[in-house]
Amino acid sequence: MSISHAPPSAHDPDTSGISAPPAPGSLQRLVPDSARRAHVPRWLRRTTGPLLLLLLWQLLSATGVLTPDVLASPGRIARVGADLLGDGSLPSAVATSLGRVAAGLAVGTVTGIGLALVSGLFRIGEDLVDAPVQMLRTVPFVGLIPLFIIWFGIGETPKIAIITLGVTFPLYLNVYAGIRGVDSQLIEAGESLGLSRWGLVRHVVLPGALPGALTGLRYALGVAWLALVFAEQVNADSGIGFLMVQARDFLRTDVIVVCLIVYAFLGLLTDFIVRSLERLLLQWRPTFTGR
Repeated sequence: MSISHAPPSAHDPDTSGISAPPAPGSLQRLVPDSARRAHVPRWLRRTTGPLLLLLLWQLLSATGVLTPDVLASPGRIARVGADLLGDGSLPSAVATSLGRVAAGLAVGTVTGIGLALVSGLFRIGEDLVDAPVQMLRTVPFVGLIPLFIIWFGIGETPKIAIITLGVTFPLYLNVYAGIRGVDSQLIEAGESLGLSRWGLVRHVVLPGALPGALTGLRYALGVAWLALVFAEQVNADSGIGFLMVQARDFLRTDVIVVCLIVYAFLGLLTDFIVRSLERLLLQWRPTFTGR
């Protein structure tokens, strides 16, 4: 006996656009909740906060809540920044400050990493080096400015010495912690494979300490710009700090804010460079990046 199927009538609902439910036992593709949400570009999300703060700042300045002698408006600061760029004073100051930070960072990096290697790789090195470094680390480097002036005069040397001191300790602490944080089982595995002492250091210890070293570099760069602010208050005749001192003497809050913005931008730029370096050098270590 055959069974005939009647064609759908005009009164039957149209089910052509409705997908049939999955058959029992079939596999379904799971879509995470984060993919179902509307995608907003990350750069837009990251700039929302600063833009809202800038808008609030402009609103308070326009309504008179913030007077020009307390804090200049964003429009005024933009004009002053353009003037400083036009006459060349700001680019010259930035170049001078970058040179000081680069010199202090280079000396502090060599010193901090060198001390950390000696202290982290050798027990006798730890006994000789770690205690003096920890003692010096607790002394505020700003408090050493008078001594640096007495020892090195009022030229460039004390400024670079202040930056060097501020950079050394974050690098030392993070590199030392990275070396001592290497899994001992990895050391044992390297020894079982016949690696020499230098081979263990090169292929196991240093790669294991690299994440800590890059974290220390990020901290060191932040401290370097902080130390630069204090260093350029010491009888400076050039640099961003010199512009700030002049602006303070003439009560120019607009110039001071321009210099602070430049400090912040340079700090953000150097941090971005180190983070890019982290992504390049630590590709072998997958980590959680947030959802």
